[in-house]
Amino acid sequence: MSKDPEVPPGVRPDAPEKLSHYDEAGQAHMVDVSAKSATRREAVARAFVELNESVLAALPENPKGNPLEVARFAGIMAAKKTADLIPMCHPLPLSFVDVQATVVAGGVEIRATAATVAGTGVEMEAMTAASVAALTVYDMTKALDKGIRIREVVLESKTGGKSGDYRRTAE
Repeated sequence: MSKDPEVPPGVRPDAPEKLSHYDEAGQAHMVDVSAKSATRREAVARAFVELNESVLAALPENPKGNPLEVARFAGIMAAKKTADLIPMCHPLPLSFVDVQATVVAGGVEIRATAATVAGTGVEMEAMTAASVAALTVYDMTKALDKGIRIREVVLESKTGGKSGDYRRTAE
């Protein structure tokens, strides 16, 4: 990451000047990663589901099942379906997916980790896992409160690949 105050955190100063998913004619396309080396790549994403105290207190008791366990499974399943949901994502052989849903002050923190040995990264798989897990918490608790907020779906870190490692800095 750059220490240059003119470059926002997370932005590579050596980044290309155009988006990679567009060709010279401006048409969206899948990036050709066939020349990239298959290396171990890992990404961690986070989401936060803001819940009021009464919903938090009701979490263990739900006729649909334990909301946090269902959210974990939904996130894992979503990571495996990322290429089906995001048009330009490459289908990846995931070697690991983990989703944790933890009750914290003010809500539920979701943390999703995805890993592969491939020619492209797993940021989208981790982000999809965190997002769908958060949506599942909403689905399983919405009967108690329609004002639930999902916020802060972010990439926390990534390792491996040509662009190098990334770690979100404190905001």
